[in-house]
Amino acid sequence: MATTLIVLIGPTGVGKTELSLRIAEQFGTDIISSDSRQLYADLKIGTAAPTPEQLARIPHHFVGTLKLTDYYSAAQYEAEVLNLLDKLFQEKDTVVMTGGSMMYVDAVCKGIDDIPTIDAETRQLMLERYEKEGLERLCAELKLLDPEYYNIVDQKNPKRVIHALEICYMTGKTYTSFRTQEKKERPFRIIKIGLTRDREELYTRINQRVDMMIEDGLLEEAKAVYPFRHLNSLNTVGYKEMFNYLDGTWELPFAIEKIKQNSRIYSRKQMTWFKRDEEIRWFHPEQETEILSYLRNAII
Repeated sequence: MATTLIVLIGPTGVGKTELSLRIAEQFGTDIISSDSRQLYADLKIGTAAPTPEQLARIPHHFVGTLKLTDYYSAAQYEAEVLNLLDKLFQEKDTVVMTGGSMMYVDAVCKGIDDIPTIDAETRQLMLERYEKEGLERLCAELKLLDPEYYNIVDQKNPKRVIHALEICYMTGKTYTSFRTQEKKERPFRIIKIGLTRDREELYTRINQRVDMMIEDGLLEEAKAVYPFRHLNSLNTVGYKEMFNYLDGTWELPFAIEKIKQNSRIYSRKQMTWFKRDEEIRWFHPEQETEILSYLRNAII
């Protein structure tokens, strides 16, 4: 039997976690998280990380393994997951991977371009320039050095802009020249299951989940990590809004509404990204019987 990676994806709040547990139980296997924020040990509530009870049900990987100050990238994730899969597939025919971080999913399933690793000196230089000059100045420079990437990058995302400039500085070439986007072959079969709900239904779940996070102590968690708010690991929905409240910029009810709104916006971005992938077979999360039947037939 060929080894198989079951990839369970979908937007935030759709219901991936519980279904992934039941699929893993059915196939007697482990779960690999492809959520770029659940990697951080201090961000349990705001990332809806698996609970201790859920972690006890099934062995999980890439959950709570990093400190907020750790640098991490999709390229590192690709290498570490492939290394782990080599080991897991020696004992198991099937492994489940689940999460909503689009670049992390693609890194494992398709591979990402062989972009040079940035040296510490260049990284420090660009961070200092970002702090002194601001994002707008760096965007203007990127427009000069790599106009092609400038036209497609999210110009409000400092991490993306800075990384592209780091490559330009370090190599003397454009970031675009390294983005070949050739799909890499994997030594295992990949089956992608996408979970989707009607927009209204999904938005209601997102709103309820944010309310639950507040009840579970999101504000206290945000207070605990507030001294690190400048780090990229905290440039994420849930924490940014709470930091605005802690700064005194926003009232708490407004901050909570903004978390809901920004989570809904993020869910739309995720769906736009995933809908481009023709390999995904879509289901409603309550079609568990159909999903398991589809997987068993595909894996035979």
